Amino acid sequence: MTEREKAGGRWPTVRGAHATPARATSRDVARAAGVSQATVSLVMGDKWRGRVSEQRAEAVRAAARELGYRPNLAARDLRLGRTRTALLVVPALTNEFFARVYAGAARAAGEQGVGVLLYPSPEGVGPARDPFASARSAIDGVIASSMAVDALADLRAGGLPLVMLDSDPAGADASATVNPAIADGMRQIVGHLLDLGHRRFAHLAADVDSWTFRVRARALESALRDVPDAVLVRTEPAALNVDAGRAAAERVLTAPGPRPTALVCDDDMLAAGACKAARRSGLRVPADLSVTGFTDLSLATAVDPELTTVRLPAEAVGEAGMRALMAVLDGVPDGAGELPVEVVVRGSSGVAVNR
Repeated sequence: MTEREKAGGRWPTVRGAHATPARATSRDVARAAGVSQATVSLVMGDKWRGRVSEQRAEAVRAAARELGYRPNLAARDLRLGRTRTALLVVPALTNEFFARVYAGAARAAGEQGVGVLLYPSPEGVGPARDPFASARSAIDGVIASSMAVDALADLRAGGLPLVMLDSDPAGADASATVNPAIADGMRQIVGHLLDLGHRRFAHLAADVDSWTFRVRARALESALRDVPDAVLVRTEPAALNVDAGRAAAERVLTAPGPRPTALVCDDDMLAAGACKAARRSGLRVPADLSVTGFTDLSLATAVDPELTTVRLPAEAVGEAGMRALMAVLDGVPDGAGELPVEVVVRGSSGVAVNR
């Protein structure tokens, strides 16, 4: 059955090259999804949680996308003083992870007829000027990565709703937080290496003062503490780029004492640099040294061997962040919480050679 048939045949017959279908209504969406118009209203108004099943809500969203349906929220926005614009603050546009976060946020915003302004901190991390003369008159709320937290001082002063991504739920001055399960990801990657027989570890730690990287360090130390013969022989900080990862790995591999059999890296870029350092030192990955990353950037499959890494659901983080902001604005915070992560095992990790 076609979507037109599902919608009761309401679309007009095309009579010319420039003819267009009539605007889809909530009734069309309800028929296509097999639900009531009230259910469509709840889902498209993002008030469905606790009232409509996830499966049914997704059916409504899919039907709305297929039919090109957009709810008419102009009157409501005028009454509430809404601009239907959200600001997404990220450390850098050049970072693939945050590009994916934006894609997810934009997709969720599009379903609500909301626009997304993307605002990078000019130096990647650190303070940024308020881009508005009056933020409250220009936007409804802010979604921000914890790595760009210093850019938010002026915006916070305006009292705007704030959803933090990858941020401490207990310490964030935010209306809601949305986090990938960072600690669990580190525990998973360490467990994978322990299962391969690794007992001597080194940590290439991102040289960024951010909650997400502190969590990774604590989770790594905790996971190794539970294994009597496992040891963290060295932690080496590095800026978040391939060259810095290479230099940090070279320092680890040439340091006095037993060489680690596994390098656990806070990011795929650091891991790619570590693989370069291993080759320059005459070591084979993974025969002599296992290397793991974090995030699962495109880079993870561009290197040889491909990286074993923790896959962070970047688009899901952006989507959940936008939905959380919409819920806060509607007075029904959804407590998005943690999103699951997974280890993707590829060629850079292998059985330990303990020597």
